[in-house]
Amino acid sequence: MDRLSEAVLAGAPARDLVRLPVPDGYRAAQLRAEDVGMFGDATDRDVRKSLRVTDTPMPELAPDEALVAVMASSINYNTVWSATFEPVPTFAFLRRLARRGGPDARHDQPYHVIGSDGAGVVVRVGAGVRRWQPGDHVGISCVQVDDHEPATHADAMLGAEQRIWGYETNFGGLAHYTVVKANQLLPKPPHLTWEEAAGNLLTAATSYRMLISERGARVKLGDIVLIWGATGGLGAFAVQLVKAAGGIAIGVVGSERKVAIARRLGCDVVLNRAELGIGEPPASADEAIGHGRRLGRAIRAAVGEDPHIAFDYVGRATFPLSLFVVRRGGAVVTCGSSTGYQHHYDNRYLWMNLKRIIGSHAANLQEQWECNRLFTLGHLRPVLSAVYPLEEVGEAARLVQTNGHLGKVGVLCLAPEPGTGVTDPALRERLDSARLGEILRAS
Repeated sequence: MDRLSEAVLAGAPARDLVRLPVPDGYRAAQLRAEDVGMFGDATDRDVRKSLRVTDTPMPELAPDEALVAVMASSINYNTVWSATFEPVPTFAFLRRLARRGGPDARHDQPYHVIGSDGAGVVVRVGAGVRRWQPGDHVGISCVQVDDHEPATHADAMLGAEQRIWGYETNFGGLAHYTVVKANQLLPKPPHLTWEEAAGNLLTAATSYRMLISERGARVKLGDIVLIWGATGGLGAFAVQLVKAAGGIAIGVVGSERKVAIARRLGCDVVLNRAELGIGEPPASADEAIGHGRRLGRAIRAAVGEDPHIAFDYVGRATFPLSLFVVRRGGAVVTCGSSTGYQHHYDNRYLWMNLKRIIGSHAANLQEQWECNRLFTLGHLRPVLSAVYPLEEVGEAARLVQTNGHLGKVGVLCLAPEPGTGVTDPALRERLDSARLGEILRAS
């Protein structure tokens, strides 16, 4: 291990961190451009075959960037997309970014260091960074923006140059070090461990924008919210947000085991899609209506009404049902399509019933800040169910790829073991911060 990493692990003060040299390289989970065609026509694109953990050259730091020693990261579904080279190989994103020239040219490499979550310690800052300094404990937002772009100042997610770090950029978070824009940094909640803090910002903030933000569905007291995949990373945070806002959470899960877990996470009603016969994507719009009728009857039997909002990131298998079951004037808010991007639905149920579709993507820095604040106050809790070392990142990603996980799957980077990084143990004890993670790990 290099001297700078050793100092970070020892809790060295900022003056010591800046005196120590930055290493020439670091360990990182990366994909190789030469492997893009490795899966051919295989139906199972096993991410353990494409993900490599290897030594990687240290990039130069731009004036508006920070170098962070990553203590922990986590697996998101874009990790799976990256490692399967679908829907497109991420090297196309890196080439496009590099064409901007200047420091962005660094991103076009024959390797791609992936990962869009992270928590760690700032060890260097560029000459243009003002708000952060070496020694700061930080969480990392997944969103990189160009703050010279006018649209960014209305809503960063509207900017044409907005990118997801570690997916559409190089030097991501599944590594011992990462390079990030300074405007990606947020203070790490002091009562959380490194791995707990590392698994929150992408999924929790995405759920926050979808449900709470004025740019999303704006859940209010008494709203009935249908939540697909209520025990997954996005869904488990959605349940917490709906309950905190005074809503009624109806979770949909895929197995009897997950029914019990969803109830323990806080769902008012839990439906097993397998029992309802809606486990497979509908083959047509008419079949989707049939599935939607069964789902609608189950919801009305449980709460007496149709849902106000459907929280949907599953896509082809669920979106037509979401659109069908929400009430007149209701809304479907979507941030992804993990089962396919082509959605087939009967448009009459949209326009004739005045329903709305709200597209949502990640979250801007202000939304990320507000979401992070909820963790610090104890109104949101981590949903970490498993933790792997960086050297086993392929196994961690495979767990998510096969939908064998609950909540979030963490990855220890420089942190030597789970449970480190808490700087306010009294607050941790008062907030009972580990409770939801313990529920998932015990299940």
